[in-house]
Amino acid sequence: MHELSVCMELIDQVEAIARSHEAERVDTIVLRIGSLSGVEPGLLESAFEMARLGTVAEHARLRTERIEPRIRCRACGLEADAGPGDLRCPACFGTDTVLIAGDEMILARVELLQTAD
Repeated sequence: MHELSVCMELIDQVEAIARSHEAERVDTIVLRIGSLSGVEPGLLESAFEMARLGTVAEHARLRTERIEPRIRCRACGLEADAGPGDLRCPACFGTDTVLIAGDEMILARVELLQTAD
């Protein structure tokens, strides 16, 4: 399962963030996932349940936010939203487009809980 290796890397990043802020635990993790990223949010959430065990994020909630595809047309310069199966320019119908959003996965936010001194 590809999503499990993604979650293991995510947990490594989150643990490093928690250590650098001397956090007791992680409360919430927010990921922004492009619909063309190849990461399935439902499978990611299942994998997260396994990956978080025994870590500072063991009780954390995982929230995902979807990023829709967006293109820039090299012919006419238009930037526009695109359908998942159609990356043509909606203005000139050109196919010389560049995907500028929708294939990424971004760790957007980590909410930490710190011990009171």
